[in-house]
Formats: sequence, structure tokens, C-alpha cells
Amino acid sequence: MRILLVEDSAIDSYQVSRHLSDWGLEFRVVGNGLEAWKLLQEPEAPELVLTDWMLPGIDGIELCRRIRTLGSDGGYVYTVMLTAKDRKQDLLAAMEAGADDYLAKPVDPSELKARILVGKRILELQQSLRFAASHDFLTKLLNRGEILAGLKRELARSRRTDQSVAIILADIDHFKHVNDSLGHVAGDEALREVSGRMKSNLRPYDLAGRYGGEEFLIILPTCNLTPATHRAEQLRLSVSQDPVLTQFGSIPITLSIGVTVHNSDAELTVEGILQQADQALYRAKARGRNCVQTFDPAAGACAGS
Repeated sequence: MRILLVEDSAIDSYQVSRHLSDWGLEFRVVGNGLEAWKLLQEPEAPELVLTDWMLPGIDGIELCRRIRTLGSDGGYVYTVMLTAKDRKQDLLAAMEAGADDYLAKPVDPSELKARILVGKRILELQQSLRFAASHDFLTKLLNRGEILAGLKRELARSRRTDQSVAIILADIDHFKHVNDSLGHVAGDEALREVSGRMKSNLRPYDLAGRYGGEEFLIILPTCNLTPATHRAEQLRLSVSQDPVLTQFGSIPITLSIGVTVHNSDAELTVEGILQQADQALYRAKARGRNCVQTFDPAAGACAGS
């Protein structure tokens, strides 16, 4: 958990920082509200803010209001107001501005630690709920809605940055036979293992989602056709080279894969790029499965790889 302490008093800053250090917590300290606001808008921003009420730049109340405008990506910043103000109307003003908790100065160490523990639990719950809402329960990959939303974002980024984005559509071959012969529990184990193998062969910023029952959609930002085809072949081999071991027996698994690329000068919609990937996947099925086929946007046709 990343903590930001916003405090312009050197004495108060030292005392709170000492407690945070003693508890082994990760934190940063700034002395004014504007600097805090700048940090909160950066990637890997603080998750919990301990802020004084009276600050140079913008005060703690305004900082709380601004914090509540964040979180368009589903994130949440837990905020604790630290202040010598102790009237009930002051407490109400802090809460109305968006503070989650309130701690009077001088700060009591045990009360501060209790507030931080509460914030940590709430942030963990928020993270768990966000994960459940955006990920497939079985495979832990992005669910269909989230992977399609990711594709829409990456297509827009491709046009904006003049960079390509590659799309991989993968389907497990003869998966119905696995369910029919060994049962759906074995099929679920196979899906989990296949998902894990594919995920381990992707870059940290690639997106992978469960597109259908045994279909997977993978998005490779800033990737052209040749490296995307190579990555698709790596994914195919990572799944097919070793059988999946389940409690019901060993299951050989292979993938049919279709690959296409969206270039910045194209005007394809999400539906259009998915249709290209689906055509390439259909070609892979028709050629005997367990292979990779690419769609060449310039030629408007599928090609083997």
C-alpha cells in the first residue's frame, strides 16, 4: 500500500513519518496540496492519503474534493484528514469534502495505526471487487466486456500515436470432446491451465481475455504483424508442447489461432478488426487446426504462417 503524507509542519511531518517508518510502511511526504495533487495524478499514485487541513497551495478540504474526481479507472484513494480542528461541524465539512476518516492532532500513534489498518482493509476490498467485476472467475483473465473495452481503447491509442496494435484470437481445438469424455470439471482445469500458460508468455502490458467458452482474445499494443505472428506461435507451442494434467487424466491440448493487425491509418471498428481475426482463425481451423494463420489487411485475405 502506497501512502502519501501531506503536511507542511516540520514537527508533525517528522512525528508521523517516524511512526510510518517504524511500522515498515511505504510512504512519501510533501509539504503542500498542489504537489500532492500532482503526485495523485501520476501512474502508481498513492492509495492512502494522510493530509493536514491547513496547507499552502490548496488546503486539505480542496485536496479531498479533487481526489474524489479521480478513479475513472475504478481506483479509489482512501483519505484521512489530520487537523487540530475538533468541532463537529469541522468533522462534517471534512466528510462532505470526501475524507474517509478524521484524526485530531496531536496524532496518537495507536489511533493513526488503527485508521491506516481500516483504510488498508477497505482498499483491499475495493481491489477485490474491481477484479471480480473485470475478470473471468474461472480463468482469471479479463472477461468479455473488459477485453472488448480494452480493444476499443487500444484501437483509439493506435490512431492517436500512429502505432500498430495486433489482435490474436485463439480457440482450443476439439474442446467439446474434452468435456464430453472427461467431464466439465476436467474441462475447467484445462481452461485454467491453458490460460495460465498463455498469460505467462505475454508482456506485462499485453491484454488477455476470455472471449467465449474456449476462445481467447489477446491484444498486443505497439506490435506489427511479424512479431505478433511469432508471439502467436509461441503461445500455440506453450499450450501444445505438454499435455494438461488433471485429476481425471492427461489431456493433450492444441490451439488454432488467427492474427491480424490494426494500423494507425485504418478506420476499422472493434467489430471490423474482430471479423478479420475471426476469418484468420477460421482459416486455421480449415487447414487442420493446431496452427497460426494471419490476416493481411493490405491484401484483404488470409495467409498461412
